[in-house]
Amino acid sequence: MNNEISNADRAEVLTAALPYIKKYNGKIVVVKYGGNAMVNEELKQQVMQDIVLLWLIGVKVVLVHGGGPAINEVMERVGKKPEFVDGLRVTDQETIDIVQMVLSGKVNKTLVNLIESKGGKAMGISGMDGRLIEAEQKDPRLGFVGNVTNIRPEPIMDLLEKGYIPVVSTIGCDKDGNAYNINGDTAAAYIAGAIEAERLIMMTDIAGILKDKDDPESLIPQITVSEAQTLYRDGVISGGMIPKVGCCIEAIYKGVQKVIIMDGRVPHSILMELMTDEGAGTMVLGDDKQ
Repeated sequence: MNNEISNADRAEVLTAALPYIKKYNGKIVVVKYGGNAMVNEELKQQVMQDIVLLWLIGVKVVLVHGGGPAINEVMERVGKKPEFVDGLRVTDQETIDIVQMVLSGKVNKTLVNLIESKGGKAMGISGMDGRLIEAEQKDPRLGFVGNVTNIRPEPIMDLLEKGYIPVVSTIGCDKDGNAYNINGDTAAAYIAGAIEAERLIMMTDIAGILKDKDDPESLIPQITVSEAQTLYRDGVISGGMIPKVGCCIEAIYKGVQKVIIMDGRVPHSILMELMTDEGAGTMVLGDDKQ
């Protein structure tokens, strides 16, 4: 049996995508990129292809990335054991130097180069550039881990205006110039709000919000902020999903139209979300948007 897609099928796919292309042309979409999609080389290639395709059809894409596994790898190489408290990395002076080097150096520039190799036009920046992410210490026990106090969107908006895909590493700074490690989901939510993004896409390692965390088939395709808060109280949203959904709600409160939690392990999940009726993952939206 011939599995090749015919020219007629290709034309049909492109025609079906036209309303979505019109819908998102000129709009800002923030993609929070991390998890397995960042570690798996084949998935990484596909994510970058999706981002370049969106950019080519006129979507203003901002890529906000993490890089926990790469940080752990370098720390272990220099004989430093990663420590975590409540899921947050304990970050002393030596560790923040490593975090800054790995995120803003190796990981950021690798992603920029990958986007360029796919035909896109990207520029890498950290949250310290132009004081994009202003921060303060979160907890003395954690060292240089920061809470976001302010976003200065001008560096990102200037790059978008000049036709670049901004690739942002989540290092913040305080008024004294100290660098802080910022949670990637939190940074993405604050950035998406500050630049009035149409959508924030949070790539994770699960299908989305599940009614039963052990059953991938129990995916909740759409949820409002108040419904999410009910699921918190009922214990349906638990563990690592609590801060992630919290970031989604924060983004909605800050003016983002819709936030998607999706499985970054699914090939081309970004295109499935933006270019089809079915979408992918769980959409979180404000109570007035249902």
